[in-house]
Amino acid sequence: MTSPGLTVVIPAHNEATYLPRYLPTVLASLERWQETSGERGEVIVVDNASTDATADMAASFGVRVISETVRNIGRVRNTGAAAAEGRRLFFTDADVALPMEAITAAATAMDDGAVGGAIPPLYTPKRLGARLLCAYWDHYRTNHGGAQGVAQFATAAAFQAVGGYRDDLFMSEDVEFFHRLTAHGRSKNAPVVILDDLRVRPSTRRYDQWSSLRMLWWQNPVTARLRLNSPRMWRHWYQTTVR
Repeated sequence: MTSPGLTVVIPAHNEATYLPRYLPTVLASLERWQETSGERGEVIVVDNASTDATADMAASFGVRVISETVRNIGRVRNTGAAAAEGRRLFFTDADVALPMEAITAAATAMDDGAVGGAIPPLYTPKRLGARLLCAYWDHYRTNHGGAQGVAQFATAAAFQAVGGYRDDLFMSEDVEFFHRLTAHGRSKNAPVVILDDLRVRPSTRRYDQWSSLRMLWWQNPVTARLRLNSPRMWRHWYQTTVR
């Protein structure tokens, strides 16, 4: 069997409830790309020290499941990338719905010379305050050229060249990675693209369960730069994360 041409990497910590809702969208998007490209893809779910049935649930969908016990999102993504066989890498989260065209568009961009890129998220929380906060961040990223890790992609060669995600950061590691990927692209005279005509749809569980004031405190440009290498500072995203 030929090696897969593209690998989707999905970090997952206690996502047994969410995987049945969101993983099928990843598989459908991958299948669409396989049909149009004639290539084969793979999905790797990295079980990150789950205490529920995450690994079994992921395996029930026929994807590869590997383990990473250290609770750090950069390390988890790097573990998935290290196990990947594809020459193109696509990173998304276990609670993110992909549009059918997502993987095809990302692979096409890389085939056309991009070293990587991202698909912006569309958050639809219930409360007005949370929606305004999401709209602010969308505007901020648009004007600063950043991109969230909910849907980032890179060629395996570019990922290796920049050293992957930093595993000493517990927040904003995706923005930092995208910054280095963009700089690498410039050095190679190759673009890093943001596919603005598409949107992925992450769950809004944190926005819906936390107050708007609490979300504003943890998600603003100042706090998002504070003590990024402190697991205690960002324990709400790790030890007591919303499920």
